[in-house]
This record gives sequence, structure tokens and C-alpha cells, in this order.
Amino acid sequence: MSTLVADASALVSLGVVADNDPDPLSICLARYDVIIPAAVIAELEEIASYDDIHGRGATTVLDRRDSFETRAVDLDAEFPIDDGENAAVTLANDLDAALLLCDEFNHLGLIHASLADTRLVTTPTLLSVFVRTEQLSATTARRLLEGISDARSWDANSYVQRARSLLEKS
Repeated sequence: MSTLVADASALVSLGVVADNDPDPLSICLARYDVIIPAAVIAELEEIASYDDIHGRGATTVLDRRDSFETRAVDLDAEFPIDDGENAAVTLANDLDAALLLCDEFNHLGLIHASLADTRLVTTPTLLSVFVRTEQLSATTARRLLEGISDARSWDANSYVQRARSLLEKS
């Protein structure tokens, strides 16, 4: 099984639609050895304290702690992004992880450039992987992406619009 390191933003994205059938968070946790930096767990705990859809998404992820591993990471003091993303990039490189799941669209180029041999994937990309591997239908993936986009206010995000159009061609 491939190792996937995840950031809080992507985990919340999966968590907000985890009440769907099929559940993309469950698929992710079953398909990959998911390892989450302790700094990301701290971010999820903070997000979970809010009484909104993001808080419920974070709570859903935290409720499944027995399905993933958590590791402490020494942060790269020179890396100019928040602690969770910093820890996720550092851990992905330390583990030579196959994938880093991250939805920080404002810093995708920096995060991508910081990864040694790890592939950067976003939640829309992960949904398309699930379509290609026949774990989700294209219709279901589009429905899940719409739900995530509504919750995360991604409607104007050009990256997400492109991912949506690729799923429509599937």
C-alpha cells in the first residue's frame, strides 16, 4: 500500500462529504497508508472547535484516528507556509511518501517545488484517481466535488473548475 501524507485542508475537504455513500474519506483511508503530522492534527482540532461545516468535517476526520498514523515532525523554519503544510511537506519528504494530499491552492507551486519524490495531489485530483481506479463513478465524483466546492467556497477557483471539467469528460 502506498503512503499518503495529508494536510488539514484536504482532510477537511474529504470530511465534509464523508456522510455520502460511497464515502471518499473511507476510500482514502482504505487505499493508502495515511500518515498525518501532529501539527495537522492540532489544526484539525482547532477547526473542529467551530460549529460549522468545516468543524464537522474536521471532527469526522478526527473520529477516524484509528485509521491513520500520526507522527511528530520538526518544522523547516525557512519554509514560508503555515505549520501544518510545512509539517506535511517535511514528513512527505522524510518518508519518501508516494503522495501528499493538500488543498492549499494559493501555494501549490511552492509546495510542489518543495517535494523531492512525492506527488502532490489535491482533493479534486484524488477524486479523479478514484474514478480511474473504479472506486467512484464519474457522476459520484462530480457530486462529491460539488459538495466540497459548496462547503469550501471553491466555485471561483480556476483549478477546481478545470478539475470539474475533466470529471465531466470522464
